[in-house]
Amino acid sequence: MEYCRACCVDLPLFAAKPHAYSRAMSRKPDTPLRRGWTTGACATAATRAALMGFWGEGRPDKVRITLPKGERPEFEIAHWEQGKDWVAAGVIKDAGDDPDVTHQALIISRVSASDGGVLFRAGQGVGMVTMPGLPIPAGEPAINPVPRQMMAETVSEMARRLSQAPDVEVEISIPNGEALAQKTWNPRLGIKGGLSILGTTGIVRPFSCAAWIASIHRGVDVARADGLTHVAGCTGATSEKTVKDLYSMPDHAMLDMGDFAGGMLKYIAKNPVPRVTIGGGIGKLTKLAQGARDLHSGRSQVDFVALADVLKVSDVRYMNTALQVYENVGEKFSEWVAIEALGKMQDMLPKDIQTDIIVIDRKGSILARTGT
Repeated sequence: MEYCRACCVDLPLFAAKPHAYSRAMSRKPDTPLRRGWTTGACATAATRAALMGFWGEGRPDKVRITLPKGERPEFEIAHWEQGKDWVAAGVIKDAGDDPDVTHQALIISRVSASDGGVLFRAGQGVGMVTMPGLPIPAGEPAINPVPRQMMAETVSEMARRLSQAPDVEVEISIPNGEALAQKTWNPRLGIKGGLSILGTTGIVRPFSCAAWIASIHRGVDVARADGLTHVAGCTGATSEKTVKDLYSMPDHAMLDMGDFAGGMLKYIAKNPVPRVTIGGGIGKLTKLAQGARDLHSGRSQVDFVALADVLKVSDVRYMNTALQVYENVGEKFSEWVAIEALGKMQDMLPKDIQTDIIVIDRKGSILARTGT
């Protein structure tokens, strides 16, 4: 996913690894957060500028585009190249205060004549879709439907105004995009060679958890479309490696659940996969066992008083971490976590879905397993 964050609005294809999630959630909420622009909006602005040069209006310093809801932001043109029968223009993406891996990336649109209609091509750093289950079919550039529509409408509007045939090939590229894509979920979702061009509104609104969850949904969609019968959601990289190795699961069977256990399970309940595993550290899964569905430290906490009552160990109420409880109580605690977390998981899923829980320590060693 193009986005390295806990939260992002325009994320229909992918999101990134959770390291910026923690950075995002640690921000102080007492200052207004500045919104930014999606790669789709930047690609549209770059396309508009390139068309101006291609159709004889020269190089602009700035361009305005119309977003799907009617807003008309202005973009500076930071890159320009042209040849005998082509023009390329670029816009530097501003993601606002969102911790997006594509913040400050250069989005370039190269336009040339096509044999008919508007054709989209993936240039350097833009990925190709190779698996079913995404909004764009396999074999196509990873340029999502709304950005395609925005660019096609720009071509149509400018062609009418300048009395040109709307037959244009649009090639979008992002220098260093292939390296940036390794920090996203794109490789897991079968998007090879680079980033995606994303956006449903054109606007990046900082720290909306909706898009992280939407990215989990897309992971489920890809797994189902590929006929997978077993998927796993894990709280982090260590638990993911443990579960993946344990079951020899393919990369696209691993859902980047992060803290959003509830978001993942709700979607799987409506879009079933025969078997679902949740893996995680004992701290996160203790919160799931106690009924939390959002496992982030800012939105749920381990209830040590309740744990002391359940485990019948009074000292537990004075402990600070679930790992400390495990170090003092041992397998009795980790097994309780696994069993209770499994129960909470099963409460959210149809009874015919097989389920299991894997509880690990910080080194990835399995502390408890239960379920299928």
